[in-house]
Parts: sequence; C-alpha cells; structure tokens
Amino acid sequence: MSEPESETVSPEASCAAEQERIQEVIQTETEVHEDYGDAESTHEIKVDVCTATDMLLQEENLAKSTKDQRDQDEINPQGSESNQTLSSSDLGSSTATVKILLMPERHMITVAFTIGFTILDLKKYFSLELRVPSDIIQITLDEKSVGDDQTLMDIGVQPHGMIQFEMSSLDPENYLLRPVKPQQEYNMPDVITVRVQTDLYQDVVVEIERATRGKAFLGGYRHKVTKAEYHHAAVQTIPKKRPDRGVEMFSRDTQTVELKNQDQQCSKNASTQMTKIGCYVSNMEDKLITPGTYITAGEYHSKRLRAVITLQTYVRRWLAKCFTDSLRQAKEQHLAWLENDKRRKKEEKEQQIRDEYHRRMNPESKADFDLLYNALKKWRIEEEERISVILSGAERKAALCSLLEQETQFISSIERHRMAAGTRNQDKAIQAFLNKCAEPKKWRAFDGKVTEMDTRFTIRSKELRDLYSSITQTQFTKDERLDVLLTLKHTIKEHDCKLTQDIVDLIDREVDLLMRGVKKSNLEGLRKRIATLFLQYIKTPAFNPQVSKFLRVPRDPADLKKSIYLCRGCNEYQSSTDFALKTNASAVGLCRRCMDLDNEARRREDFSLYKNILRCLRDSEAECGQEAKITYLLQEQDLRYLVDVLWGAQSALSGWKDLHDLLLVRWEKHLDWSPWNCILLTKDEAAAHLKLEDIEKAYDVVVIRNVKQKHALARKYFSQIPAMAECLQDTEIKPAALSNLLVSKPITKATKQNH
Repeated sequence: MSEPESETVSPEASCAAEQERIQEVIQTETEVHEDYGDAESTHEIKVDVCTATDMLLQEENLAKSTKDQRDQDEINPQGSESNQTLSSSDLGSSTATVKILLMPERHMITVAFTIGFTILDLKKYFSLELRVPSDIIQITLDEKSVGDDQTLMDIGVQPHGMIQFEMSSLDPENYLLRPVKPQQEYNMPDVITVRVQTDLYQDVVVEIERATRGKAFLGGYRHKVTKAEYHHAAVQTIPKKRPDRGVEMFSRDTQTVELKNQDQQCSKNASTQMTKIGCYVSNMEDKLITPGTYITAGEYHSKRLRAVITLQTYVRRWLAKCFTDSLRQAKEQHLAWLENDKRRKKEEKEQQIRDEYHRRMNPESKADFDLLYNALKKWRIEEEERISVILSGAERKAALCSLLEQETQFISSIERHRMAAGTRNQDKAIQAFLNKCAEPKKWRAFDGKVTEMDTRFTIRSKELRDLYSSITQTQFTKDERLDVLLTLKHTIKEHDCKLTQDIVDLIDREVDLLMRGVKKSNLEGLRKRIATLFLQYIKTPAFNPQVSKFLRVPRDPADLKKSIYLCRGCNEYQSSTDFALKTNASAVGLCRRCMDLDNEARRREDFSLYKNILRCLRDSEAECGQEAKITYLLQEQDLRYLVDVLWGAQSALSGWKDLHDLLLVRWEKHLDWSPWNCILLTKDEAAAHLKLEDIEKAYDVVVIRNVKQKHALARKYFSQIPAMAECLQDTEIKPAALSNLLVSKPITKATKQNH
C-alpha cells in the first residue's frame, strides 16, 4: 500500500467505530492472497453463522463435502499421508456440535460439547438451562431413546462432527420445554461452520474461544479511497502469558520513588554594571529608594483589629436595620389585622341588623313572630314608663287607653301577617312534597358520577305535579284554563270513584261558569275546592304509587293509648310529641300550642338568641367528640337559666352583654362540656381561651374563684335533674368546699402585693 493511499488510525480516533462494529451482526469475508512463484492461486474463505432455518441445507452440504473430500484424498495421496492419527487423550477432549430440537415447539439449540460427554450430562446441563427437572427430559435419536450412560463417541460422533437430537418432556402439562430467554438480539454462537473453497467446497466446524479479558486497541490504518481499516496484530491475537517459574518476583519500580532532575531558568535575564575606569554608566534614570516606617507586630494586629471592628459595626447596623424592619412590618400587619377585624365586626353587626329588620318586616317562621311580640312588649314597657313619668291622673289613664288601642292594632297586624305567612308556607310545603315524590332515583358510581333514573312511578308523580301547578296558576287566560281543566278531566277519568266524580262535577261547573262569562274573583272558591280535591287525589297511593313512601303510617290505637296525655290548657288529649318538656319537669303540663299562645299573650319571650347559642355549642362539641350528650339534654329554657341567672347574661371577662356575640365554651378543654365546666365569653375571647394550656397561670385568682362558684351553683341546680345526675362525677358538695369558693373571702397574698 502506497503512502498517499493510506493514513494512520490512532486508537482514540477508531474507538467509536470499533464499538459500533462490535455491535453489528458478524459476517466476515476475508480474501487471502498467496503467491507461489509464477503460479497464483486464490482461496476464498466465507464464514456463515448456522441458524435453525438453515439446518436441512447444512446437512446436504455436509454430505456433499464429505464425498468431495474422499475424492480429493484419492487424487492427492500425499495429503492423506500428512494426516496423523489422534491419540486417545486428544480424541476424548475433542469437541463436537450438538443440536437439540425442542419438541413440540421445535426450537433449535446448538451447543459444543466434548465427545466424552454422556447423555446424562446433557440432561443435567439442559435441566439447568431450561429450568426443569432432569428426570423428566427424554432425548431421542432417529425416534429412538438413547441411554443415559452412552457417550457421544459411543453413538458415533466424530471429532469436530455434528449430531442432532430431539428432546421432549415426559410431563408436558407441568413442564413444557421451551427456551427461557428468547433471543432479542444477535449473540455470537459457540460453534460456527466455515465453508472453505479450494477446488471444491468444504465445511469446517470452528469453535469460538471467548476472550477472558479485554484487548487493548492499538490503532491501525485506513485506506483513503476505500475507507477500509486495518488493525495491528495485537488487536487480533491474545497476548502470551509469561511462564511461571515458581518464584515470586517483585518490580523495583513499584517499591521506590522515581527521582528526576530538572534545570531551572529565569524567564528574563538581568545584569548590573557599575561605573569604573573604562566604563561609563548613565544615572539619569536612576531612582532613589528610601525605607518606609517600620511596622511592628502589635501595630499590625491593632490595625487588623480596628478593621474588624469597623466591619462588625456595619454588620451590626445591617442586622439592627433588618430587625427594626421586621418589627415595623409586624406592626403594620397587626394594625391591618385590627382594621380588618374591626371592619368585619362592623359588617357583621350591620348584616345582623338588616337580617333582624327583614325578619320583622317579612315574618315567615314562628321565631320571627316571637321576635315581633318581644319587640311589641319592649315598646309597650317603654311607653308605659314614659307616660308614668310625664302624665298623671286622668291624662295618664287616657294615654294608657290609647296605648292599649295601639297595641291591639299592632297585634291585629301581626296576626294578618301570620295568616299570610301560613298560606305561603303551606303552598311551599305542598310544592316541596310534590317535588320529593317526582324526584328520580339517584346513586353514586365508583368513579364519583351521579346516575339518575326515572321509573314509571316517578314519571306518574311528575305528570301529576305539573298538572297541579297548572291548576293553581291564576294568570291563565280563559282558553288556557279550559285546556287545563280538560286535561285534568281526562287524567282523573282513568279511575272511577266518588273522589274523581266530585272533581269531574266541579270541573263541569267551572267550565259552565267560564262559558257564561263569570269573573275570576267569583271563581276563587270553586278553584280552591278543585285544587284541594286534586291534591287529595295525588296523595292517594292507588292513584299515585310513589306517594306511599312519603305518607305517615297511622299508628296502632293500642300503642297510641300509652302516649296520650291531657293538656291542662285546652283540655284536649294530645300525643306525647306535642308536649315540650323542660329538663327538670316532673309532670306533663301544657302542650306546645298552648305554651306558644301563653307566651304571646303574657310573657312574650324570644328564645331565638338562646337557640343560636345552643346550636353553636352543639356544633363545637360535635367537632370535639361524638360522645357529647349533655348538650343534647339541654333545652332553650335551661340554657336561658344558665346564661341569664348564673352568668348574668354577660361575658365573664369583659362584661359584654350582647347575646349575639356570646358563646358557651369549655372551662377545662380536656374535659367534656357540662354546666359545671363552662364559661360565657365573647367569640374572640372564646378563641383565645381555647388556646390556653394552663388556666391557673393565665387568669387571676379572683376570676378563677368566680368561675368555680358559678360551677358549684350549676352543679347544685342541674343535680336535681335525673338525666343530668348520671353525668355528675361528684353529686355531694361539701360546705367547706363551698366556703373556699366565695368571692368575699379575703386574699392576703393579693393584698400585700397591691400595697
């Protein structure tokens, strides 16, 4: 190869190409050119990797190559003389190619074994490879079983020969023979067949030797035109090992330090020259250098100390500035929080006033009318006090009579509002009942989606609901009203009974009156009768099966006798659920209707504020634990006694008297709420109280004694209630214990500290 046609390939430059070439499928074609004087012959060696698909073709080529070899030996007797007989030891260590055909999957496995291997050794080898027991493996040759003690040489395998067995499982249901890891990429086999072409083709079995360690890449040459690479011989062969002489040897280079001498030379040469006889040196550019002030070690360290103090001064100034900024920011945040809290409280107060004004102007519930009567009572008391102060004698009596007339007018107006609210509430209740009957079936699936389904009963209820809504409408014209009545008539004619006949008669009567031109105001009574009868039709399960799930089941008369009591106010027998009993009640008194009537006529008390306090108390206790039961035993009257009588309707700390802002919370938060373990505070005070860890350290002695005294009074009052007595931990209160709780007891320690 000429110099311009080749270039040197360094190990670094060809490393990446070498790695890519290793990963490719190996298929090498090598051309070897040999010169024998004047004659020139060419031998082409091709290396083909045998696979399972080429099995039949290889067997045919092998038979043909054997025949050609015999003919070649007969032609060239000198070649046969050069062959030497193998010794017995070489014969036993020779290898042969063994091909195993796995049945019934027909997978081919090719492995090289020594011809001294027995069939039992083959079974053990493949039992490890295929992960099956060796005793269930059966090896056959030409459909005949082979004994375990026979070797490959006994079967007739020649050195470097090839044989094919069939391997099957004796228990194919439990142990099926198949390769454990299917080939996903090409791997170099242990044995390859090389076809050598001289005058004839001849197949030679070549065993691949695996390199035990990596070989160093020493580079080579690359052809500039063809880009073919030629590597050094060290890459192709395995280095020889040094002979072992039996003596342990050490290298001196690894035991001593390598010494190296090296000359040093300045980067710039310089010289000095003085003026002397025969030599003049100019001094025009000379500089006069004088020594500075000498600095001692103490002065140096004192200078460094002053510099450190200066740095510390600036750092401390920066830290102090950061601290003051944080304090200023915290103060601004606190002021902003106070401003927001003040604005929030103001907005809540305004919203409370608006809600109370709306309740007074548009009363709907019983609590709203109680609020009106309570406001009327307060107004009457204020007017009586004003008249008593200003007037006297006959003028006072006349003013009181006028006040009584005004109060009567106010009561009449309140009752008119009650009747209108009752009508509206009744209509809302009927509409809610019909909507509940017409509601489709609902359930939640596993993915969180809600599925709705209408049944024939819900569809029937929906049709009746829509028809009832059309009947109760008053904005329809004459023709629209006639269409609605005709639809209603066809709907109820499906069932023949006295109720449907009465509805049909009323419908015919209204149709006749409409045709005569009667006004709508004169037909209101008739239309109410039709709506009432049709509502009764809807509530009948025979006509509307869906409504049976929402109607009250009549109670058994035998059981009803056990829960009936006589009301002392109206002298009527009422059910036990119609009586509102107090916690300390020992007998049945007035029913709910009589109590409400007595409250509106005499006391005119409003329990809405106490109801709100009780509701907040129950919600907070439900969040703390599910076992709270004392809060559900208390009624509004009991809570009123606890708030007004025991705690004076004001906060125990600040004295705030607005019941809208007061709450009853636990005194000791690790114990359940009870009348003897509570304190009345505002909302902000309650939130701060619940965060305390030690009450004794947070509050003054006087505050603690006042709270303990109220707890003792509450324990004494509620211990008379049978339901509360079970929750008491100590029902007997000693007089000595009560004397320690008195506020009037002198406190010497506190007095000394004050002086």
